[in-house]
Amino acid sequence: MILAELSSYMPVAMLIIMVIIFGVVNLTGTHLLGPTRHGETKEQTYESGMTPIGTARKRFNIRFYILAMTFLVFDVEIIFLYPWAVDFTQLDPLSSDSTLFFGRILFFILTSIVAYVYAWKKGVFRWD
Repeated sequence: MILAELSSYMPVAMLIIMVIIFGVVNLTGTHLLGPTRHGETKEQTYESGMTPIGTARKRFNIRFYILAMTFLVFDVEIIFLYPWAVDFTQLDPLSSDSTLFFGRILFFILTSIVAYVYAWKKGVFRWD
């Protein structure tokens, strides 16, 4: 009985094993086959063929971080929409579960729209 329950996890286990093997083979192959020359020029930072000027510890405007967080909010929303859409298509259209599912996703999308409008009003998307 336990084996029957665990057999549904076999594709996930196989995928994890394949990812681990792929990573180990790539890292090992790169280490063994890659160039091993060292020197002052080789160890210098490469920036598109230009000589690096200044420090890498440059400060960015706070609006960049706010815009990045806004992007993450909508990115996470899309990630949650896919499983919802798969489950929603399996429900009977006239059942109370479908109404509950639909109401929950409308609330979820509405809160995201409110966050977008708030960010827009704050001027996050303006690059003056």
